[in-house]
Amino acid sequence: MRNFNKKAVVLVAASALLAGPMVGLIASSSASAAATCTAALAKANAAVSKATAVKAPWDGPKTGPKAASGKTIIFVAQTMQNGGVAGAAAGVEAAVKAIGWNFRTIDGQGTAAGMASATQQAVTLKADGIVIGGFDPATVKTAIDAAAAAKIPVIGWHAAAVSGPAPELGLFTNVTTSRLDVSNMSSNWVISDSKGQGGVVVFTDASIPFAKGKSDEIVAQLKTCSSLKVLETANIPIGDSISTLVAAKTTALVAKYGKNWTHSISINGGLYITPMAAALRAAGKKGTDFPHNVGAGDGSADEYQRITAGSFQSVTVPEPLTMQGWQIVDEFNRAFNGAKASGYIPVVHLVTKANAGKSTVWDPQNGYAAEYKKIWGVK
Repeated sequence: MRNFNKKAVVLVAASALLAGPMVGLIASSSASAAATCTAALAKANAAVSKATAVKAPWDGPKTGPKAASGKTIIFVAQTMQNGGVAGAAAGVEAAVKAIGWNFRTIDGQGTAAGMASATQQAVTLKADGIVIGGFDPATVKTAIDAAAAAKIPVIGWHAAAVSGPAPELGLFTNVTTSRLDVSNMSSNWVISDSKGQGGVVVFTDASIPFAKGKSDEIVAQLKTCSSLKVLETANIPIGDSISTLVAAKTTALVAKYGKNWTHSISINGGLYITPMAAALRAAGKKGTDFPHNVGAGDGSADEYQRITAGSFQSVTVPEPLTMQGWQIVDEFNRAFNGAKASGYIPVVHLVTKANAGKSTVWDPQNGYAAEYKKIWGVK
């Protein structure tokens, strides 16, 4: 009996020694799982699933005034190098042709002076309607005031934080998807893709209130997942030097964070991710390596190409650019006829390699052109 007890003691001690590392491993694993943002991850997964499956019928306006005649619309672009701005301008041009008006684009060249000059030129040319394409109307207040004095309605595209009328900014209305929805969706995809673990860099242009607001929203949503780290927000202005600045910043980020940098979100996929991809390639990374890159808005053709090729971009949260161009023209027609803005806001969509197909732009194909023509009374 005494010998049996000694053996038992030895066996128990040996078992404890052998189990020690395993117990530590289990405890560590449990702690890691407990640290993951379980609730935020579940919400993110559900949001991503819903946004990738959007195939909604036309849910925009179905009534409105008949087409005014003989109007000229001038689209003042922040810069036509911005794929989103260029896409929206193309949509406006197509809709203007359909309704029987005239169209012109003036490029602000991405500088404050250029945008101010372009907006004033649109007023001087006596446009019937002016589009503020992708920049803050407060930065061209003198020209906006001149337009108001001349009774020229001004409509923004991505010119204010929210969609809808913005008389305090001199805008009849502002056309955009919900900025908050786009911000949250880009963050939700990162939370979902990372499974709640990783490090994120957010690229923005803090000089543009719309962009600054979007990046602030992105960071706020990322922080709902406490186990995910926001490494930093990179403030790089949109302009002629953006490619050089983004490439240099990317190289510095790789050196600083290494494998801890797992994801990035850019307020504009085309302008930021194009030079980022080149720098990551130069750093010896493969197209599907970390960081996984997200375009939070616009959805330009080069973004689609990178996503479908698995080349340094995973997803984009695009604007329905062509459809928004048609909406802008419809809003002008309402303004010309003394009607209120439609208040329409498109639903958010997420483009992935699985659902991109052969497209190079997010076009809902929900019959919007036919619906607007029906409203305007044109064929």
